[in-house]
Amino acid sequence: MPKQKTHKGMKKRFKITASGKATHRSSNRGHKLSGKSASRKRDLRTEGIICGTEAKKIAKAIAPGK
Repeated sequence: MPKQKTHKGMKKRFKITASGKATHRSSNRGHKLSGKSASRKRDLRTEGIICGTEAKKIAKAIAPGK
């Protein structure tokens, strides 16, 4: 049986916190920032948090052996 591999796309986009939640960067922060208001850009600076079943799926894809 071959080893399970880390999902490289998820590894680049998500980070698992100590409590088991997953954090991700907000979308719409890449370009065309001049058309967005300062308050909107400020809100997009905060990381999104995923908890529950989806976070478990992400953690399993990032570190399949754990």
